[in-house]
Amino acid sequence: MADWRNSDLFSASERAAFALAEAATELPAVVSDAVFAAARAHFDEAQLVALAAAVAMENYRARFNRVFQVESMELYRAG
Repeated sequence: MADWRNSDLFSASERAAFALAEAATELPAVVSDAVFAAARAHFDEAQLVALAAAVAMENYRARFNRVFQVESMELYRAG
């Protein structure tokens, strides 16, 4: 995922979602007009709200877990 911009594995809509998620995850979270416009070209309003909510929830969980030093359960394993 770190090199999603240079990968041929993702569609234009997936790239737009990644860019929005990445911008919303930065501190401070700054989603530029260009990043939002790219996402808007692929997703309707309800989808954008759902995407932003999912990103916000994952950021919340990650930060909450760091406060209490919650370790990964190692559920994901690279193939």
